[in-house]
Amino acid sequence: MTAIPLLDENNDLLVINKPSGIAVQDAENRATHGIVSLLKEQGKYDELYLCHRLDAGTSGCLCLAKNAKTAAEIGRLFEATAISKYYLALSKAKPKKKQGTIIGDMKNRRGGQHMLLKTRHAPAVTQFVSYSAKPGIRGFIVKPYTGKTHQIRVALKSIGAPILGDDLYAGESAERLHLHAWQLSIPFSTGTITTIAPLLEHGMFADVEVKAWVKALPSPDTIQWPTLPQQKVKATAPPHD
Repeated sequence: MTAIPLLDENNDLLVINKPSGIAVQDAENRATHGIVSLLKEQGKYDELYLCHRLDAGTSGCLCLAKNAKTAAEIGRLFEATAISKYYLALSKAKPKKKQGTIIGDMKNRRGGQHMLLKTRHAPAVTQFVSYSAKPGIRGFIVKPYTGKTHQIRVALKSIGAPILGDDLYAGESAERLHLHAWQLSIPFSTGTITTIAPLLEHGMFADVEVKAWVKALPSPDTIQWPTLPQQKVKATAPPHD
């Protein structure tokens, strides 16, 4: 297969631009290799530790540690919600509101689905702003504060805008899940690492108008995000978007 793009690397960390359609771990029967095994083959790494997870269909920034000490440090940073993450998503549906915060507990459902509840005991917290990416396509910058399984996918469905290609959550059929881990900023002990993952040209993300929309987007750190409720937001480990 084509080499997995590397975005940043030092003696302790490796950040890649994960392609859509590849799981992070090997299949149970090991017939299909996941990202960790593929990277070990590609770069001859002795050990790699996943610091967080992305769904198989999600592309973009994925951080792996090269040793257990670094993995533990990154894990603590995720738990303290000190790591900043921004995602891009596309939908063919117009959301109920253009910007906002989606908060609620997550519950497992049959068939691998999750659902958003109105309770807030250990809630998923997701913020978003939306734009017209092109006629008929709505684009989103998404800022998850927690890392619950399928958090972003469920959050966007809850506002009437399931992600394009998300068959599990009633999204319009497409070549891929149009969710991309766009930017990742890690306040690591040796200095902050900020990485931006270019779109891998696949599906609607390869559309000329969509690429122009992404290029014109403001830096997500400059966006006036809604104020979060005063309740403490605690991430789950490992984050899995």
